Amino acid sequence: MKFIFVLFALVLSLFGNEKVLYVYNWSEYMPDSVLKNFTKETGIKVKYSTYDSNEAMYAKVKTIGTSSYDIIVPSTYFVNKMSREKLLVKLDKSKLPNYKNLDTKLLSKPFDPNNDYSIPYLWGSTGISYNADLVKEPIDSWKNLWNPEYKNSVLLNDDMREVFGVALKVLGYSSNSTNPKEIEEAYLKLKELLPNVKMFYSESQKQVYLNEEVKLGMNFNGEGFMANEENEAIKYIYPKEGTLLWIDSLVIPKGAKNIDNAHIFINYLLKPEVSKIISEEIGYPSPNAKTLELLDEKTRNNRTIYPNEDDLLNSEFQIDVGEVLPTYEKYWEKLKTN
Repeated sequence: MKFIFVLFALVLSLFGNEKVLYVYNWSEYMPDSVLKNFTKETGIKVKYSTYDSNEAMYAKVKTIGTSSYDIIVPSTYFVNKMSREKLLVKLDKSKLPNYKNLDTKLLSKPFDPNNDYSIPYLWGSTGISYNADLVKEPIDSWKNLWNPEYKNSVLLNDDMREVFGVALKVLGYSSNSTNPKEIEEAYLKLKELLPNVKMFYSESQKQVYLNEEVKLGMNFNGEGFMANEENEAIKYIYPKEGTLLWIDSLVIPKGAKNIDNAHIFINYLLKPEVSKIISEEIGYPSPNAKTLELLDEKTRNNRTIYPNEDDLLNSEFQIDVGEVLPTYEKYWEKLKTN
């Protein structure tokens, strides 16, 4: 009997104290080598799962509870939404010595003024990708998507705020409009676009362009970069009305079971040499100021990844639209069921 008890205690010590971390992130958004090296360096095993939209992530977290994950990577205004709903843990920056490496221009944004809940992971833009072998007119504007010759040939993100942001930009409004009349106008403008829309899709968009399933449409700049790496005919541009900007942030959900491991993971990702690997492989700009000094010239000078000031004229970061969100949701539902 004593032997059985000792054996049971040994099993508990081996498995009950397993160093583990549950990460819930966007698809194709972290190199496998980074996860493997993290485990090799720390002994912490990463259990990794993915989502394809903020809405899908939020719905799952609300359904199964935040305790199922230790790290989540929401975009911009979703950080504010989740912190306001008390779904996030306040970070202990004393456990994040590499926080000092971050570019201060990407800190203290309105969605988390003191970065109490979020640490920038990657930032980027949503612009237009097009296949130059299939599209002959110059593409420089969101308005190009409405050209009747692109019937059933356009990709739109499966993202309510970004899709409405495009229409609002075309109409000359802010992509963060809180005016119900402007939001309704954007809905009507998007209804005009529907004959051209082949799909609403946000997961691995590069493959859709590489397969020539669409001729042009919305795209994340990193997906545009990776598609261009495989086919030079696929171009990425910053529309003249202004592109849509975002920051994807590392957060710890309330109820996380491995909070210390989560801090260790965040601090690891903030190492300049690790951030360099992520930026070069995934194709998104790093928020790590120290990383810029390490990047290869091809990555550092690629405007799809690192835009210049002219590229970002009239661009906006998404912010929380507060009480008008249900108005967006109402028109989004109508748009998707048309």
